[in-house]
Amino acid sequence: MLTISPRMRWILHVDMDAFYASVEELDRPELRGKPVIVAGPEPRGVVATASYAARAFGVRSGMPTAQAKRLCPHGIFLPPRFDRYEELAQKIRAILYEYSPLVEPLSLDEAFVDLAGTELLHGSPEKVAKEIHERIPKETGLSCSVGLGPNKLLAKLASDSAKPGGLRVVRPEEVQSFLDPLPVEKLWGVGPKTAARLWEKGVRTVRDLREVPLGLLRSWFGQKGGEALWQLARGIDDSPVVPVRQAKSLSHEVTYPEDLFSRDQIIAELRRLSLLVVDRMKAERVLAKTVQIKVRFSDFTTVTRQTKLSEPTDHPLLLAAEAVGLFSRVAIPPGQGVRLLGVGVSDLVPATFSPLHLFVDPKLAEAIREVREKFGPEALSLWEPS
Repeated sequence: MLTISPRMRWILHVDMDAFYASVEELDRPELRGKPVIVAGPEPRGVVATASYAARAFGVRSGMPTAQAKRLCPHGIFLPPRFDRYEELAQKIRAILYEYSPLVEPLSLDEAFVDLAGTELLHGSPEKVAKEIHERIPKETGLSCSVGLGPNKLLAKLASDSAKPGGLRVVRPEEVQSFLDPLPVEKLWGVGPKTAARLWEKGVRTVRDLREVPLGLLRSWFGQKGGEALWQLARGIDDSPVVPVRQAKSLSHEVTYPEDLFSRDQIIAELRRLSLLVVDRMKAERVLAKTVQIKVRFSDFTTVTRQTKLSEPTDHPLLLAAEAVGLFSRVAIPPGQGVRLLGVGVSDLVPATFSPLHLFVDPKLAEAIREVREKFGPEALSLWEPS
């Protein structure tokens, strides 16, 4: 029989409220309270984040921009500014690291923090949760929701229940009363298909799920699937907070509102995307040994090319030159434009050293970074490698 682990933990989950839209409102106070929608351009763009004022009209993340405009025609549509979002995300993570070295960022706008063993330094987990909930808005100007519970599952559900801008603590003795009223689709791993099967069998809330015998769940979803649902219904989650999630690859790709036909324009885009990938490499503190490109044509035919480098690097000129060189190996079908371009790197290693290259000056890479930081990410998107 499955049992709850006796090991006690306190896990904190911080989730920024409508993060991208909130950053836009922070930088432009006249937007506060208005339906702000951060999204890619039509006809192929999607919504990244919508403010709560926009959500009232049914706008949601992942929705096509065109659909969002139909639902909220008076909405304020803005392109994403990832450099600015990353800047503020770093400030938020810095606050979290003051309380524990075990911080697991899930994305720019949410993270788990393991508070085990921090009581002597910072006080009780509930005190820490309250401090963090107060500090983030005070020091960044952005609203956050905070959940605290005995594991990651409960901490995440607690922060969800506290949205927007609240703090929720789920104590061990409150676990079942907290979980039971929730719809089953709130549980991790219960996607639309699993939820639909459960609903067909009359299982709609966590309490309903908890009352289904383990053997029956195994017969419905297999041994592993059934046991996972049995544990989730009881708030069991022993997954650890992983402080460093080393990326296996990094990439940036764009689907264009109109197909690209000019070779010069395509090459310029590959260089621009290379710079964006380098920005992410710098943030992750990694070097790359492999460069890839992805090209999708008007008819949705997709080709990829990759090359292995002689040594790991994060130099923007070298990576861009490799991306352009890979594109020279792509045969463009007659009459076809380019619908999507992507540049990626893999075989990543920690940037514990600064690589020296025979044919490019490392100072040039630093100069490129400084110019883009000062004048914006598009400041040097069309340079020609020497």
